[in-house]
Amino acid sequence: MQLPKDAMLLRIFTGEQEKFGHSPLYEAVVMKAREMHMAGATVLRGPLGYGHSSRIHTAKIIRLSEDLPIVVEIVDTQDKIDAFLPVLDGMVGSGLVTLEKVQVLQYGPQRNGQTP
Repeated sequence: MQLPKDAMLLRIFTGEQEKFGHSPLYEAVVMKAREMHMAGATVLRGPLGYGHSSRIHTAKIIRLSEDLPIVVEIVDTQDKIDAFLPVLDGMVGSGLVTLEKVQVLQYGPQRNGQTP
């Protein structure tokens, strides 16, 4: 699969303890994205953050949080992201979802027109 130069970045900001069914939300989102043949997804775990409640979530020993910030990033075409949004809407109960236009510089094994 080749991604066009102009693509979309979907970001889902949530907490580590958010669930979808019996699975962590971030895991369910990635599995659904894979099932829908999206280009790829990455989960990032944050050591510090806060959201709507303004409650600090931190990985510091003194204030250990079991609900650290999680960001799921998915880059794909506008059409694929648009098709994924209604599915995502049924999965995310609490969190922030953002979209932005991005330019894809490289996707896959090719680099500078050469295959490794």
